[in-house]
Amino acid sequence: MSAQQRKKLIVLMINMFIAIGSFGIIIPILPAYLESIHQGGTAAGLMIAIFAGAQLVFSPIAGKWTDQYGRRKMIIYGLIGLTLSMFVFYAVDSIWWLYASRIIGGIGCALLVPAIFAYVADITTMSQRAKGNSLVSAAMSLGIVVGPGIGGFLADFGLKVPFLFSAIVSLVAVIFSLIVLEESQTEQPSAVLDFPEEESMAKKMVRSIKMPYFIPLIITLSMSFGLMAYESILGLFVDNQFGATPQEIAVMITSTGIVSVIVQLFMVDRMVSRFGEVTVLNIFLGVATAGFILTLFASSYMLFFGITLLIFLATSILRPVLNTLISKMAGNEQGFAMGMNNAYMSVGNVLGPMLAGMLYDVKLIYPFVLGLVLLVLTLFTTIVWQKRSIHIKLEKV
Repeated sequence: MSAQQRKKLIVLMINMFIAIGSFGIIIPILPAYLESIHQGGTAAGLMIAIFAGAQLVFSPIAGKWTDQYGRRKMIIYGLIGLTLSMFVFYAVDSIWWLYASRIIGGIGCALLVPAIFAYVADITTMSQRAKGNSLVSAAMSLGIVVGPGIGGFLADFGLKVPFLFSAIVSLVAVIFSLIVLEESQTEQPSAVLDFPEEESMAKKMVRSIKMPYFIPLIITLSMSFGLMAYESILGLFVDNQFGATPQEIAVMITSTGIVSVIVQLFMVDRMVSRFGEVTVLNIFLGVATAGFILTLFASSYMLFFGITLLIFLATSILRPVLNTLISKMAGNEQGFAMGMNNAYMSVGNVLGPMLAGMLYDVKLIYPFVLGLVLLVLTLFTTIVWQKRSIHIKLEKV
């Protein structure tokens, strides 16, 4: 990889880190803040669902705009959306305005994420793409780790200070991108593809079914569904089952983030280079499935902790591998493909926590059973798809 490629990737990684980290900053103090404005669990759940729902609705549109108007514009507009969202969150105490800020943030994320991964596809060769995607994914994971820690520290200076800090950091990212970020498309963006002018999200979803990367999109949905379902009840489960303290829960979450960063920086590219995307996909879908099976038999906090690390290790490898696989199969439709990838992920992000919460109220173990069934079906589908598509080879450059 050339020095110029590395420089561009570093800029993308900084943007992704700031975007994810700035939202992560508010996580530790969100429950206390909602309580201070007389809101509770319902509002906390809606914060997640509204953000993911807005991201779902706008991701296909954002993917089209990424191809038509360029990666740079969408990255900057996405960062502006996240910045505006954080400033609204800081400035108001009305729950309805807070929900509105989550819609703005979800739209910003929908614009940002597909554009970043399409940008990676533009500046890397086929053989370099796994490494590029894994580096950006590592920056995302690092933001998840660092953000909450900064938020917890800043909360000592006031409950709303993390919101203001998050908004300022996002604004810095906007200015940084305006100055440093260059457009990655070599062709005139609007001439890259001739999309229908008025194509609804429903039509885009239908069109995605016909694409060669439809099965990887389904795997993305399944993985995000299972992971968000797992994360949404993780703290409640270990507290109820093993009497885990808030500190123990924080250590578990932080550890999973550190594992994600390490494997995405040092393992993904090597494994893909040696075994190929589809083989790595099958192996770690199997590992994630085994992890969900083991959760059904975990008898202590430490055992459950180890199983959780195993599951997050698998999903941390699956995410960049899926991005790479979809990117390689998308050809010139990078924006559309990454937009649909984001949309399918958002479906899982909306449905996972909702169903997990409902099932958890019925019986603690049911969310894990649901995740296990879904992963088994996904693994079976992937193996069948691989056998049927054996004649399709991804060209290596």
